[in-house]
Formats: sequence, C-alpha cells, structure tokens
Amino acid sequence: MNFPLHPSQRSKIAPFMAMDVLRDAKALERAGRRIIHLELGEPGVAAPQRVREAAIESLRHGSIGYGEALGDAPLRSRIARHYHERYGVDVSPDRVIATTGSSGAFLLAFIAACDPGARIAVTAPGYPAYANILSALGLEPVLLDVGRDTRFAPTAAMLEAAHRDGTLHGALFMSPANPTGAMIASDELARICAFCEEADIVFISDEIYHGLEYETRAETALRFSQRALVINSFSKYYAMTGWRLGWLVAPSELMRPIERLQQSLAICAPTLSQRAALAAFDAGDELEENRAAYARNRALLLDRLPKLGLDNFAPPDGAFYVYVDVSRFTNDSIGFCRRLLHEAGVATTPGLDFDPRRGATTLRLSYAGPEADVREGVARLEAWLAAWSASRSHGIM
Repeated sequence: MNFPLHPSQRSKIAPFMAMDVLRDAKALERAGRRIIHLELGEPGVAAPQRVREAAIESLRHGSIGYGEALGDAPLRSRIARHYHERYGVDVSPDRVIATTGSSGAFLLAFIAACDPGARIAVTAPGYPAYANILSALGLEPVLLDVGRDTRFAPTAAMLEAAHRDGTLHGALFMSPANPTGAMIASDELARICAFCEEADIVFISDEIYHGLEYETRAETALRFSQRALVINSFSKYYAMTGWRLGWLVAPSELMRPIERLQQSLAICAPTLSQRAALAAFDAGDELEENRAAYARNRALLLDRLPKLGLDNFAPPDGAFYVYVDVSRFTNDSIGFCRRLLHEAGVATTPGLDFDPRRGATTLRLSYAGPEADVREGVARLEAWLAAWSASRSHGIM
C-alpha cells in the first residue's frame, strides 16, 4: 500500500512572492502578452564582456572540474584585494569563501555560527528569503520594524531594545537594503558592530548591493568589526545572477567549520563561474555604465511617481528598488499587483513579500531593467491608476 508523503514542518515556509509574480508574468508572455518586468531584482544587462570572454577561454582550454571547498585561490586572493582597494580594509584571503551565490553564503553562515533555536534579528520590511531560510533551518527570525523615523534602516538602539526583550543570538542586516534601497549610515553601522561584539551577538552584514549607491558610498562592516560575517555576490553590481557565485568573509575560528560544511553541502562553488569572475574586477568601465543607467531609471521614478499620487516611499539610497506606499489606492497589495499584471501588463512585487505585518499597503518597483522598459512601465502604471481611481469613484472596484 502506498502512503502519501507529507511535507516536513520545516518546509512550510512562506512563498517568495517575487518569484511567484515572475512565474505568472512568464505564463502571460508565453500566451503572447508583452509584460514589463518591474518585479525582479535582476540587472537588465548581460554579464560584463570580459567575464564572458574569460568563461569562453576557460571552456576552450581547461577542464571544468571540482575545485577546493573554500574556493579557488586566485579568486579568494582577488576578493581580499578588493576590500583593500575599495574600503582600505585588509582582509586575509584565508578568511574568504567562494559560495554558490549569496544564498549559499547564508546557509554556511547560519549553520556554522548559530545552533537550532537561535533568535536572529532581521528587518521588516526586509528580504523575504532571510526569514524563510532561518525558519527552514530551525532558527527564529525576530522582526525589527523599520520606518521613516530611521530612514528605513535598523539602529543599534533598536537592536539593543530587542535584545532586552528576549536574548538575540544573531542579527542580519542588509545595506543598501532590499526592498527599500535604504542604507545604514557609517556611524550607525559602527555602533551596531560595537553592540554586537559587546553582547556576543553574531552580526551578519549582507553587502550584496555594494557598488550600487547613488549619493553616498556604502561602508563594509569589516571596517568596524573583524568578528562580523560579511556576505556579497557577483549577482547585482557585477550583473552575474545566473552564474550563482557569491562570497563570505568570516572570522578565522569559523573557517574550518565552514569548510567542512561546504564539503558536504555543495562540494565547491561553480568552477567555471569562479574562473570567469576574476575578470569582473577589471570590468569597471562597463559596470559603471550599468550603474549610470540604473541612476537614470531611479531619477525617472523619483520624478514621475509623485505625479501619479505615489509620493510616499522609502529613500532609495542604493540597490535598484523603490518601496512605495499605495495606501491611497488599496489595502490589498497582493490583489493590487495581480490586477496590475493582468490588466496593464506590469509586473511588480506586493509589499507583503517583505513585511508580513504592514506590507498590505506597499509594493516594490525594480528599476534594474532597460530604461525604455522602465519608461513604458511608468506610462502603463499611470494609465492604469487613472482607470483604477475612476472606477473606484463610481463604485465599480
């Protein structure tokens, strides 16, 4: 007799709504619709030409076999050098781990530094995969509500208050942040690092959007704490999402545990991606052209959104998102985004993906795509909101 398999309790996590929206948008495209993608945090450009050429060269002349668990030595050294060049911080290559995207780095960091049941502070709004990964690993996410009073960034005082309410074992913050684009000021990051060291809290700094700042440069946590675990990736600034390559900088006492975990969980990061990624550090001109294109898209949204009645949004200091309050139009962000997709052909992400308590009146717009698409998306959004408002005034919606 065959019995049905029952999903584990740890698998009962919330869906990643941005990916659900992408799935629905792709289905509409397969049916012949033209969809404007403002939902996904993916650069609308190819990986740098130098990276693609390096990959071709590697395929032509070398075997793409297993690599070392911690990563190929040339890449680890180059990443360490990057911290000296960009931040003036000295990092030993022995503390660098190449990972399967930033997602692989999160798994290694959480498992190596936190035991089951550990309470980890994350922000709301915040990247939804954080809470999902923590829950799947048997860790407890502790949501810290951020808003206008702190420019949507966490503070050391906020962390200290949460620690008084119930002992925290870790904190995971992103700057620039997804979905808000908000950055933690340098002096506040220093205070966060100091408090975590004082309270014996593991601090994990997600710096995946570094390089994508528009007014003030983001600072690395490694400037203020050698105890911090720092995560970055080639996905965003370097436009290498599908190459699935990230990195983790960890304290020396965690390196052997992380190496053991990597040996069993992934064996190694993708070898071809590691070889190609070396060239990414020499593609500065192309990467800065990309950033300039995002800056133009950002300026377009900051100019046009208030004219559409969307004038209340988080400060988009970096990354490529605007997190918008749509409470004057709806208190159902999921339904709002669904109708916007099906009726106007514009894919956006509902705020409930990022904030389960307050996200019903917000949505995230990504401006990572081509400028022409962002312009068309705004035009469609304007026409659709006008129709939405007219229909509501007549009691149709």
